[in-house]
Amino acid sequence: MKKISGGSGTEAGNWVEEQKQRKQSGKKKPWKWIAAAFGGVILLLALLAGGYVTYMQIQYYRIEDNQLIATENNREEKIRPGMPYTLMTYNIGFGAYSDDYTFFMDAGEMEDGTKTAGSSARAKSREEALANTEGSIGLLKAEDPDFVFVQEADEKATRSYGINQVELLKAAFSDYASAFACNFHSAYLLYPFHEPHGSVQAGMLTLGKYQISESVRRQFPVDNSFVTKFTDLDRCFLVSRIPLENGKELLLINLHLSAYDEGGKIRAKQLALLNQVFEEEREKGNYVIAGGDFNHDIAGSIESFPTRQKVPDWVFELDDSQLAEGYHFVKADNAAGVPTCRGADIPYEKGVTYTVIVDGFIVSDGIRAYAENVDGEFRYSDHNPVKLTFELP
Repeated sequence: MKKISGGSGTEAGNWVEEQKQRKQSGKKKPWKWIAAAFGGVILLLALLAGGYVTYMQIQYYRIEDNQLIATENNREEKIRPGMPYTLMTYNIGFGAYSDDYTFFMDAGEMEDGTKTAGSSARAKSREEALANTEGSIGLLKAEDPDFVFVQEADEKATRSYGINQVELLKAAFSDYASAFACNFHSAYLLYPFHEPHGSVQAGMLTLGKYQISESVRRQFPVDNSFVTKFTDLDRCFLVSRIPLENGKELLLINLHLSAYDEGGKIRAKQLALLNQVFEEEREKGNYVIAGGDFNHDIAGSIESFPTRQKVPDWVFELDDSQLAEGYHFVKADNAAGVPTCRGADIPYEKGVTYTVIVDGFIVSDGIRAYAENVDGEFRYSDHNPVKLTFELP
């Protein structure tokens, strides 16, 4: 047999070893592949987060102050002194808050120290949102009020499945004048991750059987910190001027003050602006009724109602001493028995869930007025309506 020659054995061995090393160096070790993939995922998430923040920032804006609001379907008849009229206020909670509904931003604590927290960011279903909206409308229509203040009415929102609650209200009160002010306009909110709140266009609606000469949206001071500015309402109050036969005016002010305001700093600024308007109108000799959701205890009711929960952190007191001279709260005659707001950290159960009075009215001196909290048993909203009967001198 012929022997193949090709250099020494040592040289051949070296050549073989070099080839092995080249092959091994051409293969990435598994951990390197994992590290590369992980780094790619982190980079992608960073790009997505940055893009989302940019999107939110581009979409973000605050509505300008002193915005003139169109009055639709205006009436010709004017109100008259010495005659009784009625005004109702109702936060309808965007049609989500059936009595067993809980909201993801609400938290609380039971008497035994057990922590509680809501979970939902949207109504349970489109059908339920519609049923609650129609139920709220039914509560208002049953009282046949002359004027209505509504808060948290959606025009178009993910959380209420696109139901135009503003149009439903206007259709139900087709023989009323109407003025709508937006106070929540948000790009698509991805939080909470399990059920994103989505995009929102919502606000406050004022309805009336009598002539409205002008409606103006006034901007409240709000929290402009980086995260909160995207998620909080663009708080405002809607001033509707009602002309009187004697040349004076009645101002009806539909309002919704801030909630979730640690330390109450923003709400103090909001109250200062409201008092400024009160003082200016008093100097003009006009009458004023301001009503809505104050997000404060306005009736000394922090510990008035039976509950198995501790007083929540969001409850602050507001009384006549904090109002401009010549103004006072009208406490409902049945305030001892009917709360207007429930905690939404747990489903509503009478005597268990925390309740308080945060909805109602401020009136200027000279107006005769009394109020009644309407017991809707929190069937359609986390609020109950309040009805004011008033008479101008």
